[in-house]
Amino acid sequence: MAKRHHEQHRIENIGWLRASVLGANDGIVSTACLLVGVAAAHADHRTILLTGVAGLVAGAMSMATGEYVSVHSQSDSEKAALAEESAELAADYPAEHRELTSIYMHRGLDLALAGKVATELMAHDALGAHARDELGISHISTARPLQAAVASAASFSAGALVPLIVASLAPADYLISSIEVAALLSLALLGWLAAKAGGARVLPAVARVTFWSALAMAVTSGAGYLFGT
Repeated sequence: MAKRHHEQHRIENIGWLRASVLGANDGIVSTACLLVGVAAAHADHRTILLTGVAGLVAGAMSMATGEYVSVHSQSDSEKAALAEESAELAADYPAEHRELTSIYMHRGLDLALAGKVATELMAHDALGAHARDELGISHISTARPLQAAVASAASFSAGALVPLIVASLAPADYLISSIEVAALLSLALLGWLAAKAGGARVLPAVARVTFWSALAMAVTSGAGYLFGT
């Protein structure tokens, strides 16, 4: 018996990767910007640290809630689409067979082969075949709200800890520059890891995240100096 060939494609990482990268990136950038802005306004060290901790907790909860609601909405839409497709299969199976045949013909198969493929796949799992090839829903892209929420909150917290730890250890004279350097180095590393995990090009990913994050911190720092005491 031939050994079954199994491949692990990086696209399968897209669900947790998106939530984790977004969370960690937001954690680093938002907390670093918050700390830099408050420090630029000449706040004392205790106030800076309390602001950072409050930003970490609030940001993690916000990320988890927002991600859960967003992904749950996607999950509800998928369930509704599958229920509708199931009803259509029960009401008019031949029409659904013709629809699937047409999809395969548009992908390059001739009528006879497309009809045979549709017949075989629908005999095995009619709803699964239509979910995948008509609706674009598969096990890779299926929404997982709780997983996305936990990943977002955990990654945001991990990212936010970087500038917060630096702020607690750095000398007062070098506080702002230390936070900015640590944040940009962490973001560059994050961009590199995300690109590697997703199979994307590394240099554009690193350049994109560091440039926009540096701009965000510069704007926040300027606001702190402008409106500070």
